[in-house]
Amino acid sequence: MFKEVAKEVFFFEDTCHVYILREGNKAILIDYGSGEVLKYLHEIGVEQVTDIMITHHHRDQAQGLNMVKKSVRIWVPHTEYDLFAHVNEHWQAREIVNNYNVRQDRFSILQSVQIHGTLEDYSQHKFGSFTIEVIPTPGHTVGSVTILVNGHGNSLAFTGDLISHPGKVWSLAATQWTYNGAEGIVASILSLLDLQSRNPNLLLPSHGDLMNEPTQAMNSLIENLQELLHLRNQYKNLSELYEQPFEQITEHVLWNKTCFANSYVILSDSGKALIIDYGYDFNVGMASGYDRSSRRPWLYNIDKLKKAYGVTKIDVVMPTHYHDDHVAGFNLLREVEGTSVWAAEHFSDLLENPDYYDLPCIWYDPIKVDRKLPLNQSITWEEYEFTLHEQPGHTLYAVAINFRADNKHFLAIGDQQENDGHIWNYIYKNKFQMDDYKKSGDLYLAINPDIILSGHWSPLKVEPEYLEMLKEKGSELERLHHCLLPLDVINLGAEGFCAWINPYQLSGSPGDKIDVQVKVLNPFHSKEKAVIKLVLPEHWKMAIEEKSAVIFPLQYALFTFSLHIPQQQSRRERIAADVAMGGHKLGQQAEALLTIEEPRVIG
Repeated sequence: MFKEVAKEVFFFEDTCHVYILREGNKAILIDYGSGEVLKYLHEIGVEQVTDIMITHHHRDQAQGLNMVKKSVRIWVPHTEYDLFAHVNEHWQAREIVNNYNVRQDRFSILQSVQIHGTLEDYSQHKFGSFTIEVIPTPGHTVGSVTILVNGHGNSLAFTGDLISHPGKVWSLAATQWTYNGAEGIVASILSLLDLQSRNPNLLLPSHGDLMNEPTQAMNSLIENLQELLHLRNQYKNLSELYEQPFEQITEHVLWNKTCFANSYVILSDSGKALIIDYGYDFNVGMASGYDRSSRRPWLYNIDKLKKAYGVTKIDVVMPTHYHDDHVAGFNLLREVEGTSVWAAEHFSDLLENPDYYDLPCIWYDPIKVDRKLPLNQSITWEEYEFTLHEQPGHTLYAVAINFRADNKHFLAIGDQQENDGHIWNYIYKNKFQMDDYKKSGDLYLAINPDIILSGHWSPLKVEPEYLEMLKEKGSELERLHHCLLPLDVINLGAEGFCAWINPYQLSGSPGDKIDVQVKVLNPFHSKEKAVIKLVLPEHWKMAIEEKSAVIFPLQYALFTFSLHIPQQQSRRERIAADVAMGGHKLGQQAEALLTIEEPRVIG
């Protein structure tokens, strides 16, 4: 029934391989299958299972978890938490009809289970004489982990479905994260290369053979996967990027070419490094969907940065703006590298309190800001000085970061515009204002940088006529908006609304009192009386509250309302703000979402 594969480590065959780490009469399980293993643990002297660690969310790994005793601690990959703890929400939200999302997130458990904790990437755990490290190994799924266990003289890699046999994977279909993509193939290659560098002496997969020649087994698989990519004529520069992820712009300024959104490194003579933007390092392509389990940062090239350039500490990370492809890795840097987050004061709150805002591309988790930086003031880090300038356009919450290094004048602009100067990267929902690009054109002319560092294009050597062109295009963009919108009658701005509710995402329990704030613009050119009605769900049986105030032309007013959540509610309720301005009925201009969540138990 059981096979001992290493000292105090056993194997049990179920819907997947279940592994048992034994310490006296206690054990932890790696992957779980149907749970049949529990019937037979007494045969190897195990009386109590304390923990279960899951390598990925697929049902063959985890379908029996709903029958686990509450005293057993269940740990799941951090990226895939929602696929275990919020299963109902996942299935209700998942697109089915006209579906181009072929990612195997539907091969997940059918009912939620209570989770004790998440296996955060690079985290370490202790179980008796075993030391456990969580290694990110995306490929079979976006959130897959390998559980690396050291104990009794062995280094054991519990690889999930990253590899099944020498040269083989259990499923190629699982590696297709988009409709016709090969993202999981590339991720598998990178994961295997990283795992090789950690020198395990035994590979223990979820399906397939135990492999006691790991290097040979993984090399064979890497070669086979590379041949498949070659046949597909994709990712031709993968080996080059793996070997040299960084390009030196100047001696002390590096460009990480592997990121989805460019990341830049400034090297100090002290050995410290400051990073501008850090989203998805060594991005292999974005998986379909926008749920948490589809997006995963990792620290893939940090060790290479340290070894190649003598970096002793990733000291500071600083964003040009808040979008996830620029900040997704910030929390990992803090937790693993002890990195401090420095951010502009005018969007630090957005990073720390994302639920308050209704904006695109916000990262799922709060990001603590260690130092809130003022605008237009010199900030010192090591031997460098930085100045942050407000730079609305691509988004209202952005800065241009101005600094000098190696006798060059740099300006990091995030995603403001592409290198050819064409202005198309404005998004109305990001609170674009019509004169934003004229303002940034003026800013660039005043700063007069030598090199522009942008978010998705190569570093650009600047010529004077280029800056003049940007200003002209910005003025033309403003002119066209004035031509196209009825601003002399009603000025709702480029965004097209006159009311907003904050926080946008509310949460609470029946009986709670919640305060919400409605921000209202008078879009007319005359002073008007604004009447604001809060629209609540019908079954709440609460009187609709109404407030009013006189607002001067093109000015704002704030209205605060208190809500009491009744006993009866659905999981996600909607509230709205209905606006009348003088004799004009503008209707339900703003909404907010109130979520009653399943209890989240961690720790």
